[in-house]
Amino acid sequence: MVLLAAFAAPAFGHETLKLDTPKPLLAPTPPMGWNSWNKFGCNINEALVRQQADAMAASGMKDAGYRYIVIDDCWQKSRDADGNIVADPERFPGGIKALADYVHSKGLKFGLYSDAGALTCGGRPGSAGHEFQDARQYAKWGVDYLKYDWCHTGTRNAEAAYTIMAKALRESGRDIVLSICEWGVNQPERWAQQVGHLWRTTGDIFDAWEGKKDWSIGMTNILDLQAERWRHSGPNAWNDPDMLEVGNGGMTSTEYESHFSLWAMLAAPLIAGNDLSKMDAETRRILTNADVITVDQDPLGQQARRIWKQGDIEIWARQLLGGEQAVVLFNRGKAPAEMTVSWDQLNLPAALKADVLDLWSKKVSKNVRGRFGGTVAPHGVIMARITPRP
Repeated sequence: MVLLAAFAAPAFGHETLKLDTPKPLLAPTPPMGWNSWNKFGCNINEALVRQQADAMAASGMKDAGYRYIVIDDCWQKSRDADGNIVADPERFPGGIKALADYVHSKGLKFGLYSDAGALTCGGRPGSAGHEFQDARQYAKWGVDYLKYDWCHTGTRNAEAAYTIMAKALRESGRDIVLSICEWGVNQPERWAQQVGHLWRTTGDIFDAWEGKKDWSIGMTNILDLQAERWRHSGPNAWNDPDMLEVGNGGMTSTEYESHFSLWAMLAAPLIAGNDLSKMDAETRRILTNADVITVDQDPLGQQARRIWKQGDIEIWARQLLGGEQAVVLFNRGKAPAEMTVSWDQLNLPAALKADVLDLWSKKVSKNVRGRFGGTVAPHGVIMARITPRP
């Protein structure tokens, strides 16, 4: 999305609504699904979305836990005489309700995009001033998830604007996940827990190991902005470092493994952004790694912390339910690195014996004491699950 100026301002009188009902428990673990933007941008249509739903159901993605099919910007065209949002009739001739029904028929859930401004980032009608009307329409169509962006918002107050939409969704008659997408510029960690189910922490990702492209930044740049955010994330209230780029071609398989591993450690929503209908075996292998997904979906919901860093090598650790831990040994460098993590770094007794499962090689090391490690490939990870022995 185009990152236009978005500065917090005092709330207008009509924006000082308070939430009268508690946030519904719709995301006890981070949402998993697919979104159209990273691969297709505005080049979306009804046939494409059906194709992606078919592929999610048939490719193993659904079995791995992916559920949401989310249409991003450019599905909407205008408003009718009564102010109701209208889908682009050329791109979506069957209408949104029929498309949602089709997605639901696959055992999946359906998501749409809108914006808190007068226009979306792509210049389509936004929801400002139409929040309750739009929320009722989404409910009638069978929408399960709303990604709500922050373009063309002028002097709107972010907390107030998102609170209005949250209230509208809760009064719509249907349970709808609210994905707050204001890029982290208005300190959502201070207010979003009561409002949305997930909130973006940064500007957009682009399909690269590192760097900057227009308003977007690379994968490791986004990762660095997550290190101190672990205090604010948890069940039904997730930090969102943006969607996955796995399979889009801008990184190597090793880098995509790192991307997927680190997002799982962050308890991030796992929202695929590739073309599911043309997914190769390597992309499928990464996106459906059950052991990595299990870490992401751990019910404790504790985001990983970066517990050690020296030059290009660093260690991330995450507490799991039941006393287990997930650990990533991460090598940002261009040469292989020998890395270890000690039990002391993980706040474990030095004499503790544990079983260590490498989540990519699937190697199990029994009765490990004191430390573990190995050779980490350039731009790669060793991701492990540590299970203390009784």
